[in-house]
Amino acid sequence: MIIGIDASALPPQPVGAGNYIIHLVRVLTALKSEDEFTVFAQSGGRELIALSEETACRWVIVPDMKPAVRLVWEQTLFPRLVSQSGVELLHSLHYTRPIGLPCASVVTFHDMTFFLYPGLHTRAKRIFFQLAMQISARRADALIADSESTRQDAIRLLGIPPQKIYTALLGVDEAYRPISDQRALEAVRLKYNLPPDFILYVGLVEPRKNLPLLIRAFRKLIDLKTETRLVIAGRLGWMYTQVVQLIETLGVKDKVSLIGYVPTQDLPLVYNLASVFVYPTLYEGFGLPVLEAMACGVPVVTTEISSLPEIVDDAGILVPANDEAALTLAIQSVLTDRALSRRLAILGPERASQFTWERTAQQTLQVYRNVLRAD
Repeated sequence: MIIGIDASALPPQPVGAGNYIIHLVRVLTALKSEDEFTVFAQSGGRELIALSEETACRWVIVPDMKPAVRLVWEQTLFPRLVSQSGVELLHSLHYTRPIGLPCASVVTFHDMTFFLYPGLHTRAKRIFFQLAMQISARRADALIADSESTRQDAIRLLGIPPQKIYTALLGVDEAYRPISDQRALEAVRLKYNLPPDFILYVGLVEPRKNLPLLIRAFRKLIDLKTETRLVIAGRLGWMYTQVVQLIETLGVKDKVSLIGYVPTQDLPLVYNLASVFVYPTLYEGFGLPVLEAMACGVPVVTTEISSLPEIVDDAGILVPANDEAALTLAIQSVLTDRALSRRLAILGPERASQFTWERTAQQTLQVYRNVLRAD
């Protein structure tokens, strides 16, 4: 097969969906198969994916574009480029595909928040992605969801025939593991000015991640004389000022650190330094930071919604969404119960080892074969 992979949506500072693009391209192109891969990417995206020179892969570098411009380009100029490339199937890795596509197509849906929680997105994104995803659901030959939860949501919300959409769970990079190198750990602690004991959140600072719930729970822990700090690692996204204002309003500014985006080379070390990882999200198509934290042996507390029970199982603590008292108690339990903390630190890596990018790539490749066989 000659497979085209549209990696043009890869942002300069990748998080969940961006990391999916990077790892899927790396592993797919490294599989021992007779397939040929053509990867469409912006120049910065090619640098982030960073394939070895030995990897048999054809690159088609597209113009550097801002996200809104890229979406217009995708629908207008990209189809001709796909046609000229001679690919038999195009895999669009980020929700949308060109309408006028000259070949078979597969589209990945990372989540269904544009339909389930439209108020958590800007009006422009909400309108565009609702329409574009409906078109993708109708016109693509097959769809891939990051989790069974997302697959079921897509079937229910968009009326997709169950046999048309597949689940391919994401994986975790081998860099995310328990680390005992004290010099490396201390270097990262100094680099980001991290306290000796802290609660960690990793991810975008945006409404869907429900950080106000974590901040209110943290305030309760302080009131209960719990000696800890809160570190928020991630790019500041839409409506982040609400989080900053709440930190100031609750009087915890001196105990909360917003350290911004942490690059991949440092992130496993930051996880390893944390006492507990907390992810209070309202909805996740997969929840990659939860898996990364588990792989690092950090006790995890997160919400029992959407895909997260699939990921965590019994290797972390699941609490009801928006339940401040339950979240506070769960965090306090991990911080004060050493036996519980040790047990979760053991169970996390064991559970995370079941999620590999090679399995993701193999399942994805099987979807391609199903589509082209059907043709």
